Amino acid sequence: MTEISYASIARKKKLKRGLLLATLVTAAAIFTATTFTDTEKSAALTKPNKANTLSISGPWEISSLDPSKQGYILTRMQVIETLLNVNEQGMITPGLASKWQRSDDGLNWQFTLRDGVSFHDDTPLNADAVVRSLTHAQRKHGTLNKAQIIKISAISSHVVEIELAQPYAAFAALLTNYSNAILSPLSYKADGSVSALYGSGPYQMASFSPPHKLTVQKFPHYWGDKAQISFATYLTGHRAESRILQAKSGEADIVFTLEPSMLTQLQGSNEVKIHSNLIPRTMFVKVNAGHPLLSDVQVRTALSLALDRAAIAKNVLNAPGSEAAQLMPSSMSQWFVEGVNNTPFNLEKSQQILASLGWERNESGLLERDGQAFKLTMITYADRPELTTVATAIQAQWAKLGVELKVDVTNSSMIPAGHSDGSLEMALIARNFGFSADPLPIMSTDFAHGGGDWGTMNWTNTAVDNAIDELLTSDNATRSLALSQSIAKAIYDDKPVLPISSYSQHTSVNKRVNNFKFDPFERNYFINKMYFDQAGNQ
Repeated sequence: MTEISYASIARKKKLKRGLLLATLVTAAAIFTATTFTDTEKSAALTKPNKANTLSISGPWEISSLDPSKQGYILTRMQVIETLLNVNEQGMITPGLASKWQRSDDGLNWQFTLRDGVSFHDDTPLNADAVVRSLTHAQRKHGTLNKAQIIKISAISSHVVEIELAQPYAAFAALLTNYSNAILSPLSYKADGSVSALYGSGPYQMASFSPPHKLTVQKFPHYWGDKAQISFATYLTGHRAESRILQAKSGEADIVFTLEPSMLTQLQGSNEVKIHSNLIPRTMFVKVNAGHPLLSDVQVRTALSLALDRAAIAKNVLNAPGSEAAQLMPSSMSQWFVEGVNNTPFNLEKSQQILASLGWERNESGLLERDGQAFKLTMITYADRPELTTVATAIQAQWAKLGVELKVDVTNSSMIPAGHSDGSLEMALIARNFGFSADPLPIMSTDFAHGGGDWGTMNWTNTAVDNAIDELLTSDNATRSLALSQSIAKAIYDDKPVLPISSYSQHTSVNKRVNNFKFDPFERNYFINKMYFDQAGNQ
């Protein structure tokens, strides 16, 4: 394991690039050679301990400091920030940009930066730094390249201009995504890779021990609400059993993504409080619509009717009422179709449909047609433990229909790999439609023109393709609503994916933590808003 320690890096202005990077390895030498104030020396010598450190646990590994890869942890831990933010209602709000505007034709966007913002290496936020970060982000895997950007330029020290080849209605939403965070120029190597992370958030990196742990320390010169807790750690807890033990023992102050079936272990506890919050994430079965057994919409409809979603929500997810037969939750009203039955379970009708298509049960009870048995493989991943248990429930429910389903629990990377090489038959996934304020960028990637890694596969619908293309350039609210509704209805009718449930995020918070706040878009842990009893704030 490689650990990078930031604890002794000097916050001295105008340090040369080579000297600054050298501090990652020779921190002690820099500490000796640099003049510090007494306050800076005290901060540098402070060590994380139980009293001054907020410990956070979640299921996700972090193996990179590059925002394009795992920036979701880095924004949540408040190390890096974006030009624009999202509030609880999904509205775009100022971030590092205090204001923004676009031209009437939608091709030119200007962003005015905040005054008085410094990166963690004490260099100032300016337009050149923003241009550098966004240019690097544009070349990497992320959301920015969804728009056709012609040029990103600094037109003054605090104004950035971005020119598009064609209008992109959701462009502001793209800039709320973690992959487009703004870093100090000294964070990058010449090739654009991130060698040391210097963001602008209320916390700065203290140490990085991939893939399981990172520690952040409060940044005293933050431009906004300054942190009260000195340190915070993020620790990967892969197994749901491990995370529930961390919550029960007090090893972790905040534990995210608790498995619903385990929540009873914390009921009645005087040490922790459970927060259950709805999030714009949907669990669904990704279907290879080009597969010989799945290409007929009637077959997909039969499989959907054989899913007892209400039973899964109540008995497996411990979240009655979360069952869903359409893609988006009601909180995303533009994409939510009123009147859709979220519990369409009808095993008899499902059996009738398949019988009409020539499927008959053989001696072992398995459906068979023309000598071919109805057998499928569905893969899922263990990062979200509820997926495995739900996959097992689906396996049992479809067995009653006469379908043999093999469940393969593997790495999440196998889903895009199977999509790419065509080997994927089905996958059970949990897709977050709240990566940005507007789900349109995700919809355009996942569901248009043949689909994407985490959306449809071998499914084409010309009306949906045309509607999404129009949405990407439309700024007419009435027309956009009609288009969004038509897309959602087409996906519901054609069933290229089979929604199972909407998500609630279950989080345990230790009683010593005050002012916990949950972000439904999962962009921010709001650590700087929290505090301990007086003894814990050092």
